[in-house]
Amino acid sequence: MSGLNPHSGDDPHGDQPVATAGADLADATAAVVCAHGRGATAQSMLQLTGQLGFDDVASLAPQAAGRTWYPNPFTAPRDSNQPGLDSALAKLDAVVGDAVDAVGREHVVVLGFSQGACLASEYVASNAARYGGLVVFSGGLIGPDVDVDQYATGGDDPLAATPAFLGCDANDPHIDRERVHETTEVLRALGAEVDERIYDGIGHGVVEDELDAAIAIVDAAREP
Repeated sequence: MSGLNPHSGDDPHGDQPVATAGADLADATAAVVCAHGRGATAQSMLQLTGQLGFDDVASLAPQAAGRTWYPNPFTAPRDSNQPGLDSALAKLDAVVGDAVDAVGREHVVVLGFSQGACLASEYVASNAARYGGLVVFSGGLIGPDVDVDQYATGGDDPLAATPAFLGCDANDPHIDRERVHETTEVLRALGAEVDERIYDGIGHGVVEDELDAAIAIVDAAREP
């Protein structure tokens, strides 16, 4: 997950487009904000969320500059991933904000794959509130080390039983399963209801069992 930094300026992702699919946001019962992996595209995430099968849900997928949210591994020192990391979190915040304005935060699911999954989990932990859900396909919290004190907001259970799913291969080449466990522990300490599933032999991808878990979370977020 390393590579050259394609970013320039203080906010490389700020002017990047947001691809959409599914219901119009103004008419949706829920929204999925989805972040793609390194080297991928927003459209690839819309293909993924299209498999969830909900015509009344809006999908919003921001595009990263240079197809990467930050240049170095997600476990590298945070400074080494700037300005991409802060810009990526700000971009995700803007898209989530649009979704929240339309459907309410309790109907917004934040979802990501790989580098985007790391971004999604970092965003929700850093902006703890009651979301419709968090779906982390092969990812974990960002930084050399993680601890709940990094994310504590001063209140009890700030994620307020937000449902979260974390799925990853036991031998994923990019994501250490110990970081998945650590992410689960932090999210639970913040008050999320976490379903963590470690698989054998699925590689760095998304399998049907993971999609089923995501479908259940999005379906619940659709409820009034």
